[in-house]
Amino acid sequence: MLIHPWDAALDDAEWQDWLASHEHWGVLAVNNLDAAYAPLVLPLHFAVAGDDLLVHLARPNPVWPHLEAASQVRLSVHGDYAYIPTYWRAKAGGPDEDGVPTSYYTAVQFVCRPTIVDDPREKAEILAAQLAGFQPEGRHAAVSADEPPYARMLPGIRGVRLHILEVEAKFKYDDANPVEHRERVVGYLEQRDHGLDAGAAAQQRRRLAAIGEWGSRPLQRNAEDAAVTPRAAGTPGPRPPASS
Repeated sequence: MLIHPWDAALDDAEWQDWLASHEHWGVLAVNNLDAAYAPLVLPLHFAVAGDDLLVHLARPNPVWPHLEAASQVRLSVHGDYAYIPTYWRAKAGGPDEDGVPTSYYTAVQFVCRPTIVDDPREKAEILAAQLAGFQPEGRHAAVSADEPPYARMLPGIRGVRLHILEVEAKFKYDDANPVEHRERVVGYLEQRDHGLDAGAAAQQRRRLAAIGEWGSRPLQRNAEDAAVTPRAAGTPGPRPPASS
């Protein structure tokens, strides 16, 4: 994922707060054992447990031999996206049709080391963690490896612990452009109010307030450092991407 300095998370708290405020739904990408074929891509819910992401998949899923061979996988989450048309980004004094369109979005990608979980009690722990996150109101049976209803269903799934090795976070909201331009686009997004426009506008307003005019504050240096500095050991954070 290409991350320009002005698109980088300002600090770890920014992407962590964003992730906490959005449903934990993403896409898990696993290399194919045969490099001539496409990788396997699985949409799924996940739970966060410290430096691990927890998922479970059906036992008949074709991903297992590929996942068993993988030393690293990638889980990608994105949201607050919007298409920005040409005429919103025209240069001052120029024809509207000469503007360059773009996409706004937030993306957080985790590079992880997978561990497959087959122990019934560990699988029950993964299910319990997912239910606690997605169904905090309860209204489900106790998750037990020994008692129904879950005990009889556990053989049909396998769990996966994804230990986070790297985090790449991108907030693409035109932060390198002048404040006036960004304020104008925020207004257009709020007026159009289609799809995820409101979320994209909120992210752009938040970033605008934090950054102001790009290059005029020390935050520019911080963002550049965040885009190119490896995470501290044990602290997931932005790293330089391996590819664009």
